Amino acid sequence: MPEPGSKRGRGHDAEKTRETILDTAEAAFAEHGFDGARTDAIARASGYNISLLFQYFGDKLGLYVEVLKRIDREITALQERLLAPMFEDEAIVGSVHTFKAFLETIVRAYFDYLLDHPRFLRMLTFLHTAQNTRLLRSDFSPLIQMTLILQLCQAYLASLPLYRMVLPGEEVSSAEAIARGREYLVALIVHGMMVDLKDDEAEETKERGSTNRPEARNDDTQ
Repeated sequence: MPEPGSKRGRGHDAEKTRETILDTAEAAFAEHGFDGARTDAIARASGYNISLLFQYFGDKLGLYVEVLKRIDREITALQERLLAPMFEDEAIVGSVHTFKAFLETIVRAYFDYLLDHPRFLRMLTFLHTAQNTRLLRSDFSPLIQMTLILQLCQAYLASLPLYRMVLPGEEVSSAEAIARGREYLVALIVHGMMVDLKDDEAEETKERGSTNRPEARNDDTQ
């Protein structure tokens, strides 16, 4: 017998279920941010029980990551569709008029995508929230920092032919080597962007201490 609130037993499609939950989660994260969004509320709004949500995504962080991955896949597909003509026909960059038309098409497509996906823009604004809560090491524009992440990853992958040439005795383009490179970039970028965890914990401890001390004094005087 299916659990209350579950759509099990009604022949639901697993992929459709995932997409429904992701749609609901994307709306919740865009509206409330990561901390404000509640998995139980997301489950109720999607029409599925919370145990099914955890079965598919593990926890709230896993759900959030999948929302971001889906957005990334959509943007990647859009970029591939827009940039494909340039790689298929070099004449595009050989004429002022054709290249102008090409750029106009790209700008319009990106604009329309953002217009049709306002949640994506709202999720970007939470970078500023992270900055305001002192999670980021620098007050440099969070949006620029995110853009630099993309550029660093692109630079690494685009430079693989160069690495193969200057490092002939080292395997740099195997799946294992690329995975190591990815994790190196993750560590480098995250450490560079975020405050040290120990510093963040110390600040939280300090704030808790300053909050609790007056209460302790009140207890002593009673």
